[in-house]
Amino acid sequence: MAMSNEELTKELFTPADISHAASEKLSSEVVSAWKDAFRRLFRNKGAMISLVILIIIIGMSIIGPMTSKYSADDQSLIRSNLPPKVTALSWLPFLNGKENGVDMYQERGVKQDFWFGTDTLGRDQWTRTWDGTRISLLIALIAALADMFIGVVYGGISGYFGGAIDNVMQRIVEIISGIPYLVWVILLILILQPGLLTITIAILATNWIAMSRIVRGEMLKFKNQEFVLASRTLGAGNGRIIFRHLIPNSLGMIIVNTMFSVPNAIFFEAFLSFIGLGIRDPQASLGSLLSSAYTVLQLHPYQTLYPGLVISLLLICFNILGDGLRDAFDPKLRR
Repeated sequence: MAMSNEELTKELFTPADISHAASEKLSSEVVSAWKDAFRRLFRNKGAMISLVILIIIIGMSIIGPMTSKYSADDQSLIRSNLPPKVTALSWLPFLNGKENGVDMYQERGVKQDFWFGTDTLGRDQWTRTWDGTRISLLIALIAALADMFIGVVYGGISGYFGGAIDNVMQRIVEIISGIPYLVWVILLILILQPGLLTITIAILATNWIAMSRIVRGEMLKFKNQEFVLASRTLGAGNGRIIFRHLIPNSLGMIIVNTMFSVPNAIFFEAFLSFIGLGIRDPQASLGSLLSSAYTVLQLHPYQTLYPGLVISLLLICFNILGDGLRDAFDPKLRR
């Protein structure tokens, strides 16, 4: 039988022991945006595998040439066009030093193993491949620095000040970007010799354009928000607002686009060297090694194998790592 209203008394109820602070207690760990981004990056298996491969390649470009007693310029026609040989792995058909069933090392009396073989002039392809990788990575570093300094500063100033300053700076960008890379290089070759300096100047002249436009867009998006108004009200100057507030808030986008510009610079250098407008002998780069090996491709295909494999790994791994960084830093792409 239901209890009547008269029987409901205060003594029948017990107050709940609830703290007012408990309602405001956070149920999970508080992490910053950067920590959350890196945590999602570390969960990306493809990006992590690519990062490990890149670290290995960078390490080999530093220590690889030191492991051979031959420098990149040591020549000897006695050991010209030797196939790869690793005595400990001679059971593998492509590392036994044989060509058309003939042991080329035994026939020429060469006792030293050449892990990547030799080229037409008898130079050690192991040393030249890692030397060439070092040059290609140097080009990539120059491109990244051009993006980080020239592109970020130029785009930040243009987007923040706007008006006539932005208009003039963007017209300059349009003029520079209207001239293709290849034309820049050809014009520089008329003044300078083909080589690392020519490619460096071409990259410094044009490679930062895309980054400057991205940073300019970020400045236009952020410069009218409340935190900028608060900084200006507290007396912060334009330089402090740009470099201490606006650019740090755009850093995720800057890192991602810098990572994507690196493989473009590596491919650009390889293409120029392949067509004879970049690095030339006796200097080695991945592009120049492929160019030299292309002339004997049908007779000695192994000479294109290792430089081609290294440059392919660099391009693929940088792009996969760039995708991982984009997924990690862009909140819209969170899974």
